[in-house]
Amino acid sequence: MEIAPQGPRAARLRQRKFELLRRFPIPPDLLPGSLSLTHRRCGQPTCHCATDKKGHPVWSLTFMAEGKKRVERIPNEWVEEVQRLVDAGREFKQAVAEVFAANAQLLALGRRQQGL
Repeated sequence: MEIAPQGPRAARLRQRKFELLRRFPIPPDLLPGSLSLTHRRCGQPTCHCATDKKGHPVWSLTFMAEGKKRVERIPNEWVEEVQRLVDAGREFKQAVAEVFAANAQLLALGRRQQGL
């Protein structure tokens, strides 16, 4: 999957991403959110979806960015790779949360062991 957006906003996002990657060992291509399949009608009166209850299948990635919920349509040929990156992103996020929790618990244990 090749996604290479252009422009000043994309350049700023890439710059910030690489600053963080230099500072922290974060896997560079993981995705947040969830991938889901919905069905939509296209609105063409002669299309099968006008009478079919389901409509056309549409894959979407839903995620939060800058405090706002975002939904991006995903082409069918990207679905397998995007799902793999979303799953890996979820695993990474859970691992980081576990490390943070373990660090806090170790801090508390150490404080108690020292009688503080």
